Amino acid sequence: MVEIVGNLDVAQVVLYAFWLFFAGLIWYLQSESRREGYPLESDVKGEYNHDPFISLPSPKTFILPHGKGTKTYPNPENRDTRPIAAERTSAVAGSPLVPTGNPLKDGVGPAAWAERPDYPDLDPHGHPAIKPMSVAKDFSIAAMDTDPHGLNIIAADGQIAGEVTDVWVDTMESVIRYYQVTSGRRSFLVPQHFALLRNKLRGSGKEFYVHALISEQFKDIPKPASDNQITMLEEEKIQAYFGGGMLYATPDRQEPLL
Repeated sequence: MVEIVGNLDVAQVVLYAFWLFFAGLIWYLQSESRREGYPLESDVKGEYNHDPFISLPSPKTFILPHGKGTKTYPNPENRDTRPIAAERTSAVAGSPLVPTGNPLKDGVGPAAWAERPDYPDLDPHGHPAIKPMSVAKDFSIAAMDTDPHGLNIIAADGQIAGEVTDVWVDTMESVIRYYQVTSGRRSFLVPQHFALLRNKLRGSGKEFYVHALISEQFKDIPKPASDNQITMLEEEKIQAYFGGGMLYATPDRQEPLL
């Protein structure tokens, strides 16, 4: 009689099958992780770094919501060719970049932004999700919270940068995203998470303290093209400006802590 299984250990076969499956899963996930941002380029020469073991996944087309077209990834031809306003400190790979222009506006280091679509973040009905409360009449400040309207914005140098005249809310999440601040004839948006509500250092009442910028830098905050809506790209640039200020607002912030 012919033996079919013989001394075959089923548990061992299952273990080997799991190993093969898990190895295949790792290879697949590593390949899928390269759908955007690949192939990588040499930090020194700018040439493509080709991986001999894991190739790019086959292109996949994604249909964007609200009739905003499609995006196909990976797309090695769609390279970011924007000039970098910074210079390398040395020729060694991984060397830091030193800004050569205005580091808060040139998209360098913590002030870098992603090229998101230049249209507003939309709700399921295709309407802008982020709106000023002067337009979104259904939203108001809760009675137990401090009303930010009329409060001063204090910059990192202790100067008053402006006064809150409106509040931009995310109608999908029911949270505050930006404070609209007016200084003279100019208005700008301050991201909510960069503004700390505190008691006034002098006198009574409340004020917002913004550590990211000094008063002189508020005038260059990127401004949305519309008074009633903000695009995702405009959001990126505003957030990047404040993020850059955390390092570049004053020269001492770039020095060692010790």
